[in-house]
Amino acid sequence: MSNVRLKNIVKSYDSKSNVIDNISLDIWDREFVVLVGGSGCGKSTILRMIAGLEDITSGEIYIGGEKVNNVHPKDRDIAFVFQSYALYPHMSVYDNMAFGLKMRGVDKKEIDKKVKEAANTLNLTEFLDRKPKQLSGGQRQRVALGRAIVRNPKVFLMDEPLSNLDAKLRIQMRSEIKKLHEKLNTTFIYVTHDQTEAMTLGDRIVVLDKGIIQQVDTPLNIYNRPANVFVAEFIGQMNFITASIINRTLIIGNTPINLDPASFEQFGNRHEILLGIRPENMTGGEIKLNVKVDLVEILGNEKIIYFYIDNRKCSARVPVDYQVGDTFECAFSPSNVHIFDIKTTKRIN
Repeated sequence: MSNVRLKNIVKSYDSKSNVIDNISLDIWDREFVVLVGGSGCGKSTILRMIAGLEDITSGEIYIGGEKVNNVHPKDRDIAFVFQSYALYPHMSVYDNMAFGLKMRGVDKKEIDKKVKEAANTLNLTEFLDRKPKQLSGGQRQRVALGRAIVRNPKVFLMDEPLSNLDAKLRIQMRSEIKKLHEKLNTTFIYVTHDQTEAMTLGDRIVVLDKGIIQQVDTPLNIYNRPANVFVAEFIGQMNFITASIINRTLIIGNTPINLDPASFEQFGNRHEILLGIRPENMTGGEIKLNVKVDLVEILGNEKIIYFYIDNRKCSARVPVDYQVGDTFECAFSPSNVHIFDIKTTKRIN
């Protein structure tokens, strides 16, 4: 079993504030979990605490059912893949991958077998005699993965392993990491600030902000039902419009919009709420507002226009060309609206 459990984990560097604020999380055996959030949210700190590279202030960490608070990192049966690759520059690819096994006194024949199997899995066989400086960034990252694979650990920990690669190579390596997880059939815990990586790699996503877990769920559930405004903004884009609903009338700014009975049942009577609508849902529906185009972005086959609704900047993905100053009929359906409390920022429906 390679499940990981965090129970009431707190990390503080002083007595005034917590970097990690009493989080609990169960990661299941063979699951691919992605920790995502902005810089300083605590995601890398959590990974380092699981690895034993960072002390915890309070709480308990379990790996495979065993409490590991006082277990040395080398005895936790985990493998850590770093952002910086952390390869030995004077060693060949083969020796970099074999080093950890040699230090553990593993038999030479067993080392050779494991290294060559890992190299074959990662398409590194022809590079085994090369030094890291002779490799591309993607090849170096594969060597770092290979060094982890040969240990056959219970848990793989990955700290933003693709952030040093260019955009095209990141896409390729994402695919390789996903296939690697499926082939190895063990637990992966992956840290990133990139929402695309989180959505494409994770079985579940853990969204963090200021050392607190904001939501844990599948990528689609997080996208379709974000728990609060922070999650809605961080995973995908969302427009936010201040509104009130009084006597079956939706009021946005000074514009009253009559709601049909079914829509009113969804909204109810509410003063000062935030309506959240994804940009792809701003081009069709019963609720209509005329706005002026403020900015146009053309991204290949995708066109995005920006405009203001009641002093809040919004965007829409549109199928036709618009020019700055054009009138755009912004239209959305109540079924595509997310409602948030304006004070707590939490989801209402």
